[in-house]
Amino acid sequence: MDAPAAPWFDPALDPVRDLESRVAALMAEMTLEEKVGQTHQVANIDLAADTDTLRAGGIGSSLYASGATAGNIRDEGVLAGVIDEIQEQAVGGSRLGIPVLFGRDVIHGHRTVVPIPLGLAASFDPDLVRDCAEAAAREAAVDGIAWTFAPMMDISEEPRWGRVAESFGEAPVLAGRMAAAAVAGFQGDDPSSPDRLGACAKHFVGYGLSAGGRDYDTVSVGENTLRNLHLRPFRDAVDAGVLSVMASFNDVDGTPMHAHRRLLRDVLKDEWGFDGVVVADWNGIGQIVSQGVATDNREAARLAIVAGVDLDMVSGAYRDHLADLVRSGEVAEELVDDACRRVLRMKFRLGLFDGSATPERRPTGNEPTPESRTLARRAAHAAHVLVRNEGVLPLDSDGTVLLTGAFVEEGDALLGTWVLDGRGDDVVTPAAALSEALGDRLTVDQGRFADETLKLTRTADTTVVLLGEHPGRSGEANSVVDLGLPPGQLDGLRALAGLGKPLVAVVYTGRPLDLTAVLDLADAVLVVWHPGVEAGPALAEVLTGANPPVGRLPMTFPLSTGHIPTSTHQRPTGRLIRADVDHQEGRYVDALTHPRLPFGHGLTYSSVSYDAPMLSAPGVAADGSVTVSVRVTNTGHRDCGEVVQLYFRDPVARVTRPLVELLDWRRVELGAGASEDVTFEVSGAAFVYFGPDHVARLDAGEIVLMTGPDAAHLQSVSLSVTGTDPTWAGTP
Repeated sequence: MDAPAAPWFDPALDPVRDLESRVAALMAEMTLEEKVGQTHQVANIDLAADTDTLRAGGIGSSLYASGATAGNIRDEGVLAGVIDEIQEQAVGGSRLGIPVLFGRDVIHGHRTVVPIPLGLAASFDPDLVRDCAEAAAREAAVDGIAWTFAPMMDISEEPRWGRVAESFGEAPVLAGRMAAAAVAGFQGDDPSSPDRLGACAKHFVGYGLSAGGRDYDTVSVGENTLRNLHLRPFRDAVDAGVLSVMASFNDVDGTPMHAHRRLLRDVLKDEWGFDGVVVADWNGIGQIVSQGVATDNREAARLAIVAGVDLDMVSGAYRDHLADLVRSGEVAEELVDDACRRVLRMKFRLGLFDGSATPERRPTGNEPTPESRTLARRAAHAAHVLVRNEGVLPLDSDGTVLLTGAFVEEGDALLGTWVLDGRGDDVVTPAAALSEALGDRLTVDQGRFADETLKLTRTADTTVVLLGEHPGRSGEANSVVDLGLPPGQLDGLRALAGLGKPLVAVVYTGRPLDLTAVLDLADAVLVVWHPGVEAGPALAEVLTGANPPVGRLPMTFPLSTGHIPTSTHQRPTGRLIRADVDHQEGRYVDALTHPRLPFGHGLTYSSVSYDAPMLSAPGVAADGSVTVSVRVTNTGHRDCGEVVQLYFRDPVARVTRPLVELLDWRRVELGAGASEDVTFEVSGAAFVYFGPDHVARLDAGEIVLMTGPDAAHLQSVSLSVTGTDPTWAGTP
């Protein structure tokens, strides 16, 4: 692949210091059509049909996907050799030699699949998320991929929406830290390294509020709620250096996001200073027509480029209409220049002009290795959340165990949604792993015949039943109206529980489910999400106690589908809901209000007590900090890991604020009987919020700080914020 002799290919130029001069030198040589070409993305370039377009500079990027909902349909995988042939035409056969940017959905692993992002969020471990993203980047780079459409950080309290599986949960601070960690893992310190990928923060913004939990639906939300909740993780990703941001399918209060100038151009680009690429979602520009805001693709292209969408994913609207819109005076050429400049800037940052993706520089070999499997097992273990245990776990070292349920010998179904390149054959199944761990003490039953399963349950000391949803029930375009278990599973569980033998329920899922009946029927319940290639070994280690559970719920599990929305987003109303008077002042006449499984919940094989939190000082200034400390004690007889959580509430503000909001957390290891003083350094700036005028502010007054094991079991202390100016000049 021979690049033309040109200043933007000069190897003596520093790729960071000389970035803008290289971009400018290239753009000075480009025609309007070539600039438009950089804004056009196709799906799966076909050399037989697209060679002439490539040589003319008419294709800027390509994604490799099976279709509009690629997370639900496996394709044949990526062939690096084909990518190399395409680059040969783009670089060696075109006038300017601009390489094509190749993207693919690498969501939670490439060949080595780790838990779904919601499962990774249960770890409360950003370092783990960074390590998993780094490993995925290396494996994808082997196949010639340079860009992934991850991480997703949509904030949602709507578990009917299948795409919560791709998210990092409901808390902005958790989602933001996990997103920043994923960006760091994918891109590293130098995104141009051959083993790194460009990351993409998606979906901007408000997608988690889709009406009724229905994918692609409308969103009714004000800018204040967006700023105080949904925009925050995106700001964290931008601050972490993410190279691209994807616009979301939804509208926001009537304006499609692909045409939303206020949020894309004014806030993301101008206010935040984001200089990367805003990419459309699949046919997102064309869908402006379907949303009834544009009459045709020509008008949709005008609306999108004005709004700030730089790269058109597969609709062809920019390719077909942008140049003519400029010549007619309907679109300023400066807008096309800005979009082209951003795309080229990203390609330079990824080292594509310097050969980072060429065969001789790419890493080799991307099948799961002992090292990648060790990481995958670490991640799968961290995703296991023990939500109930009446003394049956860990399993008795001498007892017999029946393992039953649809997932016992499954591989592919344990990988989860959005797995394009993982293989079911690489999964270590629960049956295989527990057979190795328990030997002849284990009986495996697939649960196909209920009468046989009941017979086996009568003779086993403990039954472990694997329940939950197939990954085809979560992810994109897979919303549900009922959060209960899939049909038939609860009936089978009731029959097993009726025998009165110790019963453990393991729940595989891509979303929070209504587990009320499961919690009543089973003696122990583990939520393990869809855990990836090391599903079996991680489960075996947790059940036997070789590696006790450490996960915590990153989303609230509602009491029923009818309780949605239920989350830590709840703000005060005219009449507060209080747990101690819920039977009097509840919002329902036929049910209690508060969730049984709150955000942050997760048990250990021991027990931990919390003292009341203490402050190093009674007040904090806007530019100061205060230390919050709480003593936690392992009151049990086993060592354990505990996630100590810090929440806050702003009782009086200019807008309603959450009743409890996660502020920080610490993971500590506690020996049996040991105590530890856990400290948090909290700055005054932590309490900045956006007021009714959409301006960041910090008010003087009381802040309530709360510590505990989850969002529902907290002890509080009051802090006074002093010496503030309501107009906050810093970064919120």
